[in-house]
Amino acid sequence: MADTAPATELPDDIARLRGAHVLVTGAGISGRALVAPLRDLGAEVTLTDGNADALAAAGRDLDVPTVTPDDAVAGIAGFAQVVTSPGWRPDSPVLSAAAGSGVPIWGDVEFAWRLDRSGFHGPARDWLVVTGTNGKTTTTSMLESILRAGGISAVACGNIGLPVTDALRSESPRHTALAVELSSFQLFWAPSVHPAAGAVLNIAEDHLDWHGGMEGYVEAKAQALTGDVGVLGLDDPVAAGLRDRPGIARTVGFRLGVPAAGELGVENGTLVDRAFATDERLADVGDVTPSGPAGLMDALAAAALARSIGVTAVAVREGLRTYQVGPHRAATVAEVGGVTYVDDSKATNPHAARTSLLAHPRVVWIAGGLLKGASVDDLVAEVSDRLVAAVLFGRDAGQIADALARHAPHVPVHRVEPGHDEHVKSTDAPDAVMARAVRVAADAAESGDAVLLAPAAASLDMFTDYGHRGRSFAAAVHALADDGAP
Repeated sequence: MADTAPATELPDDIARLRGAHVLVTGAGISGRALVAPLRDLGAEVTLTDGNADALAAAGRDLDVPTVTPDDAVAGIAGFAQVVTSPGWRPDSPVLSAAAGSGVPIWGDVEFAWRLDRSGFHGPARDWLVVTGTNGKTTTTSMLESILRAGGISAVACGNIGLPVTDALRSESPRHTALAVELSSFQLFWAPSVHPAAGAVLNIAEDHLDWHGGMEGYVEAKAQALTGDVGVLGLDDPVAAGLRDRPGIARTVGFRLGVPAAGELGVENGTLVDRAFATDERLADVGDVTPSGPAGLMDALAAAALARSIGVTAVAVREGLRTYQVGPHRAATVAEVGGVTYVDDSKATNPHAARTSLLAHPRVVWIAGGLLKGASVDDLVAEVSDRLVAAVLFGRDAGQIADALARHAPHVPVHRVEPGHDEHVKSTDAPDAVMARAVRVAADAAESGDAVLLAPAAASLDMFTDYGHRGRSFAAAVHALADDGAP
């Protein structure tokens, strides 16, 4: 831990945590990451979670006292502060009890922002925030690469995997800029965050059940625009509609077409900046990976955020040129019998799945999971002429099947449920379901087709996360190849 300032030199909101009883809700990655920095401040931390096994493991691993949610509700008046993991809804019993008792509630990112601004870990960092329904992780990773190419000690953190509090506590190296991917949940619980620049890439239906509808979802995303510069994807009508939103000091747009003044865009095969320069050439289209419209949009957004804090065009090009795509993002796993198997497990909503589906002329589509209130009708109608077959699993498979029946009745639909399969060696039910889905898809595909895992839904009904789902798909594909299946 870095040298710390005396409590008397800290702002009141952070100083009052010394010796205070703080309840952390959530025993996952975000909740676990809160324990150490709160203890650094001298807080007495208690952890709660509705998953008894996860709670017991976290309590044991972190040597922290734990309480069940019911006991947390009963004893809420004994806490001076609640810090919540992002997935906890405000109407959950624990958070409702805290609000009703006047106990302050911060999200994990809100706490990280206040901690950074307090000087507890030295001078505050430049926060460059990335949000949107799709493309967040790629954009954030590209931004990290660009910043480092510009000689800035930067790290990608937040929803991308590394908690922001862990990034703040890092001493070797000490990061001076943070590329922060934030979900709508994190932004909802972070009203104080005002980044140096923040980008809203796009907004499509997602997490509507959590936010109570599209209006609440858009409002949460717009929190990223409360800093010095707001970066907006102009080819997305909802994101572009935030351009005149009150409270944004300056807006900068990006588009796939030729940029106007105040925008970044593409002209004659080149990424061009007409927002932070009169007419600056940043990089060639060929420097950007992944290729295609989605990759170019992410690159333009990352470039805009970097340029907002003075990163040079040379660094933008070098950062994009050296960037490598992360796993489970339209990654080709293998070709078996002339059929290409593609893992886009990161496509956790219909908007994301659309990009992958439109990239292939003939697709056997593997989909399903938690739709989170989103509709797939428009997606199915748009891609119906590309679908060879659909293989569905997970809790909301029925909704996708109904959409296919309405808009693509010619497409064969196969439902895969847990059960015995002689080809599956694993006894793990999710892996077994995925193995059967891949075999059914292989039977439906012909040489030249793509079998595409683009679930259009979240993974948590069956898998640990989208990474687990993608790895399960890849393992099933490799098993198919090993068995010599056609």
